Amino acid sequence: MKKTIGILGGMGPEATAYMYELIIENTRAEKDQDHIRVIVYSSPQIPPRTEALLNKGQSPTPLLVEGVKILKKAGADLIIMPCVTAHCFYPEVASQVKFRFLSLIEESLKWTKKNMPGLKKAGLISSTGTLKSGIFHDAFSEAGIEVICPSDEEQRQVMEAIDGRQGIKAGFYSGLSKEIIVHTAMSLIRRGAGAVIAGCTEVPLVLKPEDIQRPLIEPMKITALAGIKEAGYEITAQQG
Repeated sequence: MKKTIGILGGMGPEATAYMYELIIENTRAEKDQDHIRVIVYSSPQIPPRTEALLNKGQSPTPLLVEGVKILKKAGADLIIMPCVTAHCFYPEVASQVKFRFLSLIEESLKWTKKNMPGLKKAGLISSTGTLKSGIFHDAFSEAGIEVICPSDEEQRQVMEAIDGRQGIKAGFYSGLSKEIIVHTAMSLIRRGAGAVIAGCTEVPLVLKPEDIQRPLIEPMKITALAGIKEAGYEITAQQG
């Protein structure tokens, strides 16, 4: 039975659009009617997730719960949330409303175990909130994979590249924002990372596999492919 995918987005809008684009691009289809029914709920007014995790802002949980309810009422059978940091609030959301959820972290771990069984160390480029939460560290450590992070100064620059006035969320996908992210990835590789995790949904908007000499673990694309299969559709031939 075919299922409907719900995208709980707005965190930020570009990442939301990118997730939908990934689903479209990777679904095997010859005409409009062959594509997946997707319901997009984009709420940019959801409070900043990193600020909430650092106790500097209000919790996004109430608006996340509201978004899930709207998507379920609209007919979504499973929900994808294209914001890694928001995953830290999943337990709170799930305690208030039941729904089928595809986690970017869990799907990335499953993909990595299957496709990179020998990986021992991965570099993480993420928001400070995700980094501080340890959500990737905890998940990947269960598979014997050490997650290493940027230095404090590199992390400050990463946040500037994501949230700054000329950052990715402001629509700057080249120039300084890209340079910072690529430089950070290369720094992690020099420290022994056998792969780099695009641990913020804005990161793959500027960091591409061809930019680095190690594999790029892309939670957005991995979860999009998982969602296509879960919805009962086939992925394109080039994706296997």
